Amino acid sequence: AIAQNRRPKLVVNIVVGSMRASDLERYADGFGEGGFKRLMREGATFTDAEYDYALTSTEAGIATFVTGALPSVHGVVGRSWWSHTDGSSQDIIADRKSHPVPFSTGSISCSPYRLQAPTLGDMVVDGIAGSKQITVAIEPYSAIVMNGHKGVAYWVERNKTHWTTSSAYLSEIPAWVSIYNSENVNDYYRLKRWEPKGNIANYKNSEVAVVEGIKGKTTKLLSNVNLHLASTSYGHMCYTPAGNNMLLEFASQALVQERLGADAATDVLNICLDTPRYIAETYGPESIEYEDMLYRLDATIAEFLKVVDVCYPNQRDYLIVLTADHGMGHSNTSPNRELNNFNTRQAEVILNAFLSAQYGQGSWVLSFDDGAIYLNRDLVYAKKLSIAQVQNEAATFAMQLRGVANAATATALQGGAMSNLSSRLMQNTFYPRRSGDILYTLQPDYTELDDDNIAQSGSPYNYDRHIPLIFYGCGIPNGVIDRKVSSTAIAVTEASLLGISRPDCSDGEVIYELIKIKK
Repeated sequence: AIAQNRRPKLVVNIVVGSMRASDLERYADGFGEGGFKRLMREGATFTDAEYDYALTSTEAGIATFVTGALPSVHGVVGRSWWSHTDGSSQDIIADRKSHPVPFSTGSISCSPYRLQAPTLGDMVVDGIAGSKQITVAIEPYSAIVMNGHKGVAYWVERNKTHWTTSSAYLSEIPAWVSIYNSENVNDYYRLKRWEPKGNIANYKNSEVAVVEGIKGKTTKLLSNVNLHLASTSYGHMCYTPAGNNMLLEFASQALVQERLGADAATDVLNICLDTPRYIAETYGPESIEYEDMLYRLDATIAEFLKVVDVCYPNQRDYLIVLTADHGMGHSNTSPNRELNNFNTRQAEVILNAFLSAQYGQGSWVLSFDDGAIYLNRDLVYAKKLSIAQVQNEAATFAMQLRGVANAATATALQGGAMSNLSSRLMQNTFYPRRSGDILYTLQPDYTELDDDNIAQSGSPYNYDRHIPLIFYGCGIPNGVIDRKVSSTAIAVTEASLLGISRPDCSDGEVIYELIKIKK
């Protein structure tokens, strides 16, 4: 099939942070015809796409999408972890040997050197001579993990909201990016006031914190939200819909200025929209802020698609894939729903007291971090104890903590196949060199106590694991596919549509419906 069809000139991967699979249907009445509806109407929409692991996080979700592998293989278990060797905290992108480009004391030094599995973009650049890859996101974590080692990842420098990258990718930024920064284009998109885009009487949600001018609708004021989050330029990008406009405008400029897809080689443009995640976490997925942001994002995507149309009038010349890094749990302010907070700091103190009573006083617990418990292995070995025994004692005790649904030790997770779904999802999350000594999951509608956010991801439940997924262009006719599809299938299917080798560490299955119907 590939031999009989020309390869698309451009691949555009779009990740919408924290978007639930149900959002496309729930908010459809407020969408225009040229954004999400266009992609669904003319593309292949999957109603049952999901991540097949327990501890859903942005970094793990993006890595799974672009590598076609589970966290147990690609090793991105979260933003950070604790070293089993020396007990130090490790960061997935931190790299002292690199520096920001252009250099700025306000930016962090980071690179992709800790990423172990090649991404789809890495495979395209290696497999197709002359190919380019460009990735854009607000956060360096999203940009670097989605991009991988080849091509260039751009993100936002916090002090001036200018676009920057790492010396791991470039020694200096291109002239067009320098001009873009010097003209402060991002400031053009700042919202002076955040008012509803549409008729508030037709909105689905009722909780509100910062959207102004709402009348004629019974609302619940979210009084516990920090109303000054968007007071800085960087905060404005993160916590208002303007962040999506800024990002997609820069992506459009990258498409044009870098002449992506202008020659015979296929190029890749990755777009990770972090703003929806910030808004969902801060105001909640049941808030007017989240709903209004989606309506505005829909219009912005429609404008971006117009740019693609101008560059590529024939839809066979490009492939667009839209998905999410994960879904989102319910707001802890939601009416008619009992939600409970799990205090990780308190749980750490209680568990440490239990282990001290069992084995003698000491700092037995390094951290409760992203659904993982890291033990002080130096102390375990110093007391000549069995790490498996201490893990088992700690996991058994952790199961008694209010809100914990399941806890499994590293020893058990390495030992073989698990018998139930919850444990299998945890096993798919577990990467021995980086994961904790114990992985745990909370009961439904429990969230870890967080003073900054009223909603979280990170659970094995459908509201976190189920995601939207649309394939558009590249000769793929429209349709709806209802069967269960793993997120690990996305990158390998894209590779098949491009006629290149699948990502080296991938274990997903090709979505053969798309390969067979492509004409």
